[in-house]
Amino acid sequence: MSAFREDDPRIDGIQSRIRVVPHFPKPGIMFQDITTLLLDPKAFKDTIDLFVERYKGKNISIVAGIEARGFIFGPSIALAIGAKFVPLRKPKKLPGKVIRQEYDLEYGSDCLEMHVGAVEAGDRALVVDDLIATGGTLCAAMDLLERAGAEVVECACVIEIPDLKGQERLNGKPLYVLVQEKKL
Repeated sequence: MSAFREDDPRIDGIQSRIRVVPHFPKPGIMFQDITTLLLDPKAFKDTIDLFVERYKGKNISIVAGIEARGFIFGPSIALAIGAKFVPLRKPKKLPGKVIRQEYDLEYGSDCLEMHVGAVEAGDRALVVDDLIATGGTLCAAMDLLERAGAEVVECACVIEIPDLKGQERLNGKPLYVLVQEKKL
């Protein structure tokens, strides 16, 4: 389900604050930049509020944010709904024992790590990131959480790039996005 299909006036405000940076980080990529969204307190608050409205009362016990932009939205959502925040980090950023999951991106490959013990069997998890493209990062996040015994309830992103068909890779797991990619 996507908020961009709803008649909520906040969606247009969020969409209008996203900047497209052509050919970043490499030629052919049309980078969807949320830093301009973060510079607008109303649009930033509306973004958080839309997620909180969706997840309040859903018995989510963990909000897992994907480094780095999932760290911007995830903690605020977690606090507002009374859940723990679990950071999913790039390699060698977490001290102590971790579990890891490698994955492919639309322009390379990467890895996510999570502290052992951050998630307990039976936790109900929400995975948060700024954008879904090919879905590889969200799949890696879900794999980490499920290996630790969590039930992934849904994935939530601010932006979706539908042409890259990332939602199809989520194996039927629900995805909630606020806006589709902004075109130049």
